[in-house]
Amino acid sequence: MESSLSRREFLKLGSFGLAGTLLAPAFPPEEETPFERPVIGRVTRTQVSVHSLPRDDARIVRQLFRDRIINIYQEVVSETGPIWNPLWYRIWGGYVHSGYIQVVRLNRQPAVDSIPEGGWLGEVTVPYSDTQTYSRFDGWKPLYRLYYQTTHWITDLVEGPDRQPWYQVLDELTHTHYYLPAVHIRLIPEDELTPISPDVPFQDKRIEVSLPQQTLTAYEGGEPVLHTLISSGIRSAQTTNGLPTNTPTGKFNIAVKMPSKHMGEGRLTDNLEDYELVGVPWTAFFDMRGYAIHGAYWHNNFGIQMSRGCINMKIDEAKWLFRWMLPAIGMQDIDARGFGTTLTVA
Repeated sequence: MESSLSRREFLKLGSFGLAGTLLAPAFPPEEETPFERPVIGRVTRTQVSVHSLPRDDARIVRQLFRDRIINIYQEVVSETGPIWNPLWYRIWGGYVHSGYIQVVRLNRQPAVDSIPEGGWLGEVTVPYSDTQTYSRFDGWKPLYRLYYQTTHWITDLVEGPDRQPWYQVLDELTHTHYYLPAVHIRLIPEDELTPISPDVPFQDKRIEVSLPQQTLTAYEGGEPVLHTLISSGIRSAQTTNGLPTNTPTGKFNIAVKMPSKHMGEGRLTDNLEDYELVGVPWTAFFDMRGYAIHGAYWHNNFGIQMSRGCINMKIDEAKWLFRWMLPAIGMQDIDARGFGTTLTVA
């Protein structure tokens, strides 16, 4: 498949009137409401139920489906739980549990004038963005849907099919190039990736994960500097790629850090139900069989096992930990390898 498109080809195709079929995705309209503009959320799984009250045994009013954008009017902590996450959202017509709702924003970005050689890391700032790829034989085809707060390597600036600035994205797993509107992603400034506490000696930084409590704590000496809920691997006899889905226990060192990682089989697909997690942010592998700490954008159920073996964290906290732990990584490095911060999983 010819997945990379030259600037000349892009400009030429844009001038031939393809803009009408390749416009940037339109987000579902927000529901009519007499209230002030609320927080918005995105449904992250195939289907979730809206209940008449903030409890699982309440009457189901309707169903919401993957990537539906909803208004969130109020946060409600339910006395009925679930224990690990009792947070519910009041939305139009009922209540939905927060476990599979990603709070998102719609922040359109100005395009930069150029992309430096070697590329630049970007972060999606809209609920989602549908990418396009191009082949001389097949023409334009939709590819991955990229989600809010996922990270991606931007390698070029081009005129898009709607004659607006679009970015070229390099997928580090498939080595495929694809394109998305520049307004949907911001280039992360260098000061957001500078190391945290770089002067603390190597031996004084450590991370401890408690699987029974589903917590992660980062220490500088004897002082905790981060303590948070995580989601570790589910206990199951099933395996993914021949590996157990439970998180391995023992003492490890962070081996590879990647600010953006494509997790999955590497299939080129626009099927939203396929297991292709593109642009997983702030990934740090501690077991080279494939187990890592990383941000998770597909659930909000921290405090209970949810993963296929990795340690899921809230994205902002995963970013902080990524900057804090070793090995150090450069601004334009796709990965950093080395004998990094100690991690104990028990």
